[in-house]
Amino acid sequence: MREIRTFELEYSEPAAAWQIDRPAVLTVTDGEIWLTVEGDSEDYWLKAGEPFVLPQGARTWVSAGRGGAKFSLAFASAGRGVMATSAPASRSWMPRWLNVA
Repeated sequence: MREIRTFELEYSEPAAAWQIDRPAVLTVTDGEIWLTVEGDSEDYWLKAGEPFVLPQGARTWVSAGRGGAKFSLAFASAGRGVMATSAPASRSWMPRWLNVA
């Protein structure tokens, strides 16, 4: 079974910091996403339709382009897929079920 979560970001929102607890695929469904992965020297700008594989244990930062963005995260099995870091700014926009202490 796959678990798919959908997110929306506005341009004015701060970058969200996530710790990925199992492999996932981030796919932009609308707009543009800026993505950076700790330890990777590149930053990525992803457009609608572009997927990005996030390995287990990856610490990532995600932000929307000027027009905002929608994206999904797909996981191979059910359970907790993304844990918010302790950064208060990144936690404020996330749904309650995603905020993990």
